[in-house]
This record gives sequence, structure tokens and C-alpha cells, in this order.
Amino acid sequence: MAVLSLEMTGHPLDRPVWSCLNGRQSHLAVVTGDAVRLDPRYGPFAGARNKGAVAQAALAALLRDADDEIWVVEPEVWPAPPGTFVAQEKHLVLMVAETPAAPLSSDQPALLLGEADVPEMTALARATEPGPWEELSHRYGDFYGFRQGGVLQAMAGTRMLPGDDFAEVSGVCTWPEFQGQGLAGQLIRRVMADMVARGQTPYLHSYAANTHAIRLYESLGFRARHAMVVAVIRKI
Repeated sequence: MAVLSLEMTGHPLDRPVWSCLNGRQSHLAVVTGDAVRLDPRYGPFAGARNKGAVAQAALAALLRDADDEIWVVEPEVWPAPPGTFVAQEKHLVLMVAETPAAPLSSDQPALLLGEADVPEMTALARATEPGPWEELSHRYGDFYGFRQGGVLQAMAGTRMLPGDDFAEVSGVCTWPEFQGQGLAGQLIRRVMADMVARGQTPYLHSYAANTHAIRLYESLGFRARHAMVVAVIRKI
């Protein structure tokens, strides 16, 4: 599959979606001219080389129909290309763990989730909305979870891989009845341990208004790097 040359400001986390879809995860990319989107079965993320007319037209061409949408995640609000509109804006904080917390001896053994777990993973993600979740989102990378009485309580995993040295912690969610037990923190430590073993630095996105989650991430070694904005773009 064709790969676009990067237009970035010098660091893969400046434009993580653009970076990963033109790098280690280009095999998941759908390219149209100067724009690229993730295979929609994995999620709605997309990006364009720049805000010029050619790249903007290519970005609009990635939308399949009036029911489709793309999420453009950038340090500032991305303008709607001609023939489209920004249906929603979501403010995020991109956080990096330069010194990630290691698993504790008291942490429970986490289960590596697989295809048999997908129905429950999907139900959990869509009920708690940690971010977009589609039919193949579980295949980004390894996901871990905890079960009690056969019920999937919580999960966390790996999503985007921008540049050579970074990996995104994602899909962190817990059913409300199991919250407050420290499950999310344990799972994040488990996911980060894999990343560290591969020589990668963990990062993640948090909704800017989710102060509870941000406090948890800070306790695990994450620090805010910069603000990001999601523009959810649809056809007019």
C-alpha cells in the first residue's frame, strides 16, 4: 500500500495519527492522494498532509457516504474540507510516560484477551466510551483484562504506534460496578511493561475534562505533553 511522505514538525507525537499511518501501521491505512485514514474496521482516525486545498480535497474523498465520519486529531482544530462539516470537537490532552510505573507485586495476574473475548470487549468499550471502538479495534495490539465470575471487569491495550519509539495505551475501561478497585491502574502497568520491554515509551490521550482519569495517569508516570483536538468530520 502506498505510504505518504511525512509532513510533521519534527516529532512523531506532534501528529501521532499521521505518523503511525505513514509508518509502522501503514498496513492499516487507506490512502487517497495527500490524505490517509485508518481502515474503518479499526476506527475512524484520519489525517491530511497539510491544510492546503489539494490535501483537504483528498481528506474529504476518504468519507464513504453521509453516515461515515472521520476523526482528525491534531494540536489545533482542523478545518472542514469543502463539502463536509465538523460535527463535533473534542478536546484532549496527550500524555507521555518517560518513567512509567512498573507492575507491583500486589497486582493481579492480567489475562491476555483474544478473539473469544471480543463480544465482551466490544460491549464494555461501547458502554463506557473510552474512545472509538470498531469490529477490529482489538487487533491493534495486545489487550489485557480481568475477569470475576466469568465476567470481563476491565481492559486496557495498545493502539497507535507513531515513530519507532512510542506506543499508545488505549481502550482503558471498567464496568461501573467494578470501578474503585484499582483495576485500570493495574492493567495500564501491565500494558506499559510490554512496551518498555520492546524499548517503547508509553503515551496516551485523555479527554481534557476527565480530571479523574488524568490524576490516575499522572500517578502512573504520565505527564501532559500538549493539547490535542479531535474534529469529527462528516459529509454535508
